[in-house]
Amino acid sequence: MALQDKCHLSWTRVFSSFFLLLPLLPLHSTASSLLTATTQNQHQFLLQTKSSINLHHKMDSGGEFNEKNKKIKMSATEEEVQDVSPLKNALQYFDAQFFSDEKVLEMGKGAKDFNVPIYRANRKLVASEDGGLRDPSVLVFNPEWSGRSSNDAKTSQNIHKRFSCPTASGVQKPNLDEDVAFMSVFELGHLLKTKQTTSQELTEIFLRRMKKYDHALEAVISYTEELAFKQAKRADDLLNQGVYLGPLHGIPYGLKDIISVPQYKTTWGSKTFQNQVIDTEAWVYKRLKDAGAVLIAKLVTGSLAYDDIWFGGRTRNPWNIEEFSTGSSAGPAASTSAGLVPFAIGSETAGSMTYPAARCGVTAIRPTFGMVGRTGVMSLSESLDKIGPFCRCATDCALVLDAIRGKDPDDLSSRNINLEDPFSIDITKLTVGYLEDAEMEVVNVLASKGVNVIPFKLNYTVESVQGILNFTMDVDTLSHFDNWQRTGQDDVYEAQDQWPLELRRARMVPAVDYLQAQRARGKLIREIRESFTVDAFIGNATDWERVCLGNLVGMPVVVVPTGFKSIKSPPSGNIRRRTTITTGIYAPPQHDHVALALAIAYQSVTDHHKQQPPIDDLGPDDSIPNHPKASYPPRRWHL
Repeated sequence: MALQDKCHLSWTRVFSSFFLLLPLLPLHSTASSLLTATTQNQHQFLLQTKSSINLHHKMDSGGEFNEKNKKIKMSATEEEVQDVSPLKNALQYFDAQFFSDEKVLEMGKGAKDFNVPIYRANRKLVASEDGGLRDPSVLVFNPEWSGRSSNDAKTSQNIHKRFSCPTASGVQKPNLDEDVAFMSVFELGHLLKTKQTTSQELTEIFLRRMKKYDHALEAVISYTEELAFKQAKRADDLLNQGVYLGPLHGIPYGLKDIISVPQYKTTWGSKTFQNQVIDTEAWVYKRLKDAGAVLIAKLVTGSLAYDDIWFGGRTRNPWNIEEFSTGSSAGPAASTSAGLVPFAIGSETAGSMTYPAARCGVTAIRPTFGMVGRTGVMSLSESLDKIGPFCRCATDCALVLDAIRGKDPDDLSSRNINLEDPFSIDITKLTVGYLEDAEMEVVNVLASKGVNVIPFKLNYTVESVQGILNFTMDVDTLSHFDNWQRTGQDDVYEAQDQWPLELRRARMVPAVDYLQAQRARGKLIREIRESFTVDAFIGNATDWERVCLGNLVGMPVVVVPTGFKSIKSPPSGNIRRRTTITTGIYAPPQHDHVALALAIAYQSVTDHHKQQPPIDDLGPDDSIPNHPKASYPPRRWHL
């Protein structure tokens, strides 16, 4: 390598290390103008600085040192110092104010001449399309804990072995469609297998309910009616031929609208993408189609998978119409709760399943990271995004998860994870901890069924859990929506205090500190692994610190309804609206079967999950308030 090239690389590396993420800055931005040093005086001084730097390196390499050039290098007029001040001021936002004026100007020149061309070349290759559907990062997160992996010789046979399906003998079809709508997946499956109903009839029932109540809930983005009846007819034909595809055969369901289905819009909940059609079969959709399930609708996602606001409105909570559902899996949670679908598929990066499941009072599992493939699914963060089901009960969650889990060849993070059959686990051999905020009814019920329950606390020293989550999620998301921001689409985003604010801030995260956050994440994972001395633990599912921690670690959690409490200021004459109470059952990564087994055991002797929301309060003649009285707070920035 030529000496000049060595000099050039060496004095650009310092600046590169702090501003590697600044390729994301729009060229017209203030920070960009600072970096390019646009004034004539700055340009002249940069030329002098480059000359002095080359001479400095020649001296270090044993070359002759010219005293005249030394004077040029060391001299800095008041005007020149003034020129460097914009760059120095910018460095305060990166906690990097320790460089001399001369070094700052070196860095600015290096960023302009060396970094920016690389930024542009990389963006041209991978950032012209938004959503992160293609060209995933090769940096792959693996949540597996050494020493606690289920991938051993004893359980290797379980990779492709499906869970046993519980029997539902004696189940009869109700006379009312309303009651059919709130039956579980395995109950509906029994009706289909015993020819008490057909998939086409079920499809009609659930589509009618959707069209009747969605004007109030605002939970549906697109109906897939033509596809639904085609799939339902196929399911019926196969059953008539004696072919049974499994417990989801002929069962209607909905997909969160970040999951692509050919010939149908995949809007991501955003007005920018509301006419977008992605002709790719998402992996999870393929798995469900192969299992015989019937897609009847694309359900609401908060815009770009944030909260419950989307381009068509804001999704509401079936248990209390005065509340919103939270999100971002707003439609899947609300639709399942209201009996518009027997189950629905959602996703979570940071609370997008746990929050709406808790608010709407449904059972859901956020599985181990990598359990379900994500091809064809809009991406926020490739090391955080997970896909899972919302259902009536934990039994249904197990059946749906079993159908969609497994290695996706186009998702580098997905794996074949060995799970034991949750319907066959002896829970009396489990030790389960409970946190201070656990719902004690769950603890007491499990204890009565022979589970060893003990007080428990997660011990870790990492204080920046929420900050690590925000750094990881926001920077990753911005890399997937770089073009969206650069073209000003954030100005028309549905909620200006959400993604627009967070992703502008993400522009200011240096690469060095992003990677330091990942190292801190590794430390957190090690500490949680060492602290996890039980088989599972019970605790609040919506505590923001725990939501961040669980997603950073990649651990599964099952959200289960545990009761109800009265709402504040109920409408006159109405005492049926409720606030749902839920808790979370957490297990180590790749031990989803443990959390499911415990949830199934709890629900076997309780009926909170069987309660129906006051759906008649959501009819066409009901008054719907414009402003809800309560909602979960937005994500908090914490360092």
